[in-house]
Formats: sequence, C-alpha cells, structure tokens
Amino acid sequence: MYPKPLANPSSALLESHSWLVKKVANHLIARLPANISRDDLIQAGMLGLLEAAKRFDASKGASFETFVGIRIKGAMLDEVRKNDWVPRSVHRNARIISEAISRVENRIDQEASDSNIAEELGMSLSDYHQLLKDGQGLRIFSFSELLHEDEEENDEWLASTTPSPLEEVEEQHLNHKLAEYIALLPDRERLVLALYYNEELNLKEIGEILGVSESRVSQIHTQAALRLRSRLQNWG
Repeated sequence: MYPKPLANPSSALLESHSWLVKKVANHLIARLPANISRDDLIQAGMLGLLEAAKRFDASKGASFETFVGIRIKGAMLDEVRKNDWVPRSVHRNARIISEAISRVENRIDQEASDSNIAEELGMSLSDYHQLLKDGQGLRIFSFSELLHEDEEENDEWLASTTPSPLEEVEEQHLNHKLAEYIALLPDRERLVLALYYNEELNLKEIGEILGVSESRVSQIHTQAALRLRSRLQNWG
C-alpha cells in the first residue's frame, strides 16, 4: 500500500521544522529590545522557512537544516529592519561617531580612547557614553551591513539573495580584513565581541564576567562595531 501524498506540503514543512523557527526566535529575542514581539519573529521565520525550501539546492553541500536556519534568521532580521525600530538619529549618530574615530586614529596613529572620541565630538565623556548606549540597537546588524550607510542602498543589498562570483570574492576579502581588524581592537572590545558572537552570551552575562554593568557592555560593543566600521571604510 502506497503512502498517501501530503494534502498540504507547506503545512507539513512548517510543522516538522517549527522547532527550528522557535529556536532561532528564542535566540534572537534575548538580543533585541523589549518592544520586539517573539510571535512576530516566529511568523517571519515561518515565511522564511517556506521561501528557503523553494531555494534549497542539495548540490551546494549544505544540509537542509543549516540552509533554512540561515534563511529563517535572515527573515526575522528583515522583519525587524522593515519595522524600522532603530531611529534615523541612531544611524546618523553612528556615522558621526565612526567618522570621529577615523579622524582621531588617523591623527594620533593609535587606538582612539573614549575620551579621545568624546573630545573630537566636542562633548563630555558621559554624553558620549549616552550616545553609545542609544546606539545599542545596531548590535543586531552584521558588520558588513554597517558599511552601508544609505538605508535604501542597504535594503537593496539585503534583497540580493544570489551573490555573483565577484561579490563572493569581495565578501571573502572583507571577512579576511575584518578578522585582521578584530584582532587589532582594544582588549576589552575584542573580548566583548568574542563573548557575544562566538560564545553567544547576552549583554548581562558578559557584564557579570567583566564586572561591569549591562549598559557598559552595550557601550563597549557599539564602540567596537563603529571602530571596525571606520577602519573598514578606510580600507574600502
């Protein structure tokens, strides 16, 4: 007796992989502001799962779970970006800080400290730290995306799903240079990035390890991202 064909393959796919969507959502929600809904992430992830199933090519070598996991996460982050929960002022201030870091480091030929950057911006150290705190939302974006300042260009870049051979080579060069620049970051900034991205700890857990507040960890992370952005832009 032959098995009956599935009446609704999409429904079966969602049911069999809903655990993966929830796993990715739970991982992301701990890194996002409180106003982001877990249910919205799951809904976006389900759509990403269906889209990934259409695009999956077993000949590329990646397993189905690995491929759809990446697409699910991408769909969730796209949903967050689409809702534009990061104010324009945050993007603008991030660019200002990044440019200030670049000017200082080019002038003194060494790492720009918090006080160096604050002085360059003409503000107090506490005001500069508040600016970094306000920019904590940028932490969900990849460093590659931080290089795209124009929002419309960024949206177009995000929409590209099939990179050309030239783009793949450029991405490899970027990743190599990014690794070099991360290795040259101040010790604390490099440690925060390692704990956040490699060990996947949240800001509170990192703060407990470093003996500082969660807010301070957020500031360190944002400054590290913007320092990398300034250096990569100079390289590019």
